[in-house]
Amino acid sequence: MTMAHMKNPLATPDQIFHRSSLDSPPTELRDAIFFSAQCLTQAAGILLQLPQSVTAQANVLLARFWLIEPIMSHEFSDVSAATLYTVAKIGPCPCTPRDLSNVYAYLLSSSSTFLSPPGNNPPKNIPDDYYQSETSYQAFHSRILSLEHLILCSLSFDTTVSLPHPLAITYLQSMDFLYVPKEKITRRVVEYLNTALLSPQLLCLTTQPNGLAVAAIYNAAKDLGAKMPECEWWEVFDVDREDLGFLVVGMRSLEGWVGGMMGEEGVLGKKKRGGMITRKEVRDILGGDRPPQEEEEDPEVVMARRMDEKMREIEADAA
Repeated sequence: MTMAHMKNPLATPDQIFHRSSLDSPPTELRDAIFFSAQCLTQAAGILLQLPQSVTAQANVLLARFWLIEPIMSHEFSDVSAATLYTVAKIGPCPCTPRDLSNVYAYLLSSSSTFLSPPGNNPPKNIPDDYYQSETSYQAFHSRILSLEHLILCSLSFDTTVSLPHPLAITYLQSMDFLYVPKEKITRRVVEYLNTALLSPQLLCLTTQPNGLAVAAIYNAAKDLGAKMPECEWWEVFDVDREDLGFLVVGMRSLEGWVGGMMGEEGVLGKKKRGGMITRKEVRDILGGDRPPQEEEEDPEVVMARRMDEKMREIEADAA
């Protein structure tokens, strides 16, 4: 029996290395962009009432796309919307472009509490802030369709994602944690797995689902004081001690990292109103590296050229 359906294509060392050189901002800023976009995808999935499995798959595809395409090539919120639209479209719960447009317009408006710094008063709800005119909707729809095509070409039309959540549930059913109800520990495990999707360490791209599932179970058991088997039980699920230690630390460290990012001196904390970071804000932070007289190339022309290049690569590989 094949186990291919329980594995994912992992990022190669070359991809991780070149990720830093693809027209990328400094590491701290790039990680803040990644985290914000993944959170935006999760928030949109909740408002669209999509299953968590759909939103999680969109998180993974977004991370894979940014391994290939420069992170500054397109507006971050548009990439988030396009990946969510693509995954929902081919799944059991498609969402309409109009619903997608309305949800993202709200999340990006000043009326939203998305990524609002701790202690901020809730913003006043002003419907005009997120009202979508027909022109705005058509422009959004056009960008999403173009990005959908680019994402599919960049990923060679491979949108398969194996999530660790079902594996974790299966593993839990084979284990017995004393003094802790299974429902409670299951909820905590799922929280850790969802956290891994947001990690700038790209845990979902560098580790197979079984490793993520075991690390989430280990962390959840530690948090809740559950008594675990005294033997090296993780080896039963094909995970070694070294990999487990790395994943455990990676999952647990995200909370502290986010606290620093949202603090007064953090990249996201300096946005007093909160909200999704934009390409313009990134360029402002970098001090406007582009000369003022330099004219930016039309994004649609750039996108069309990249899609043509990708299609030529695919045709060359198939020849």
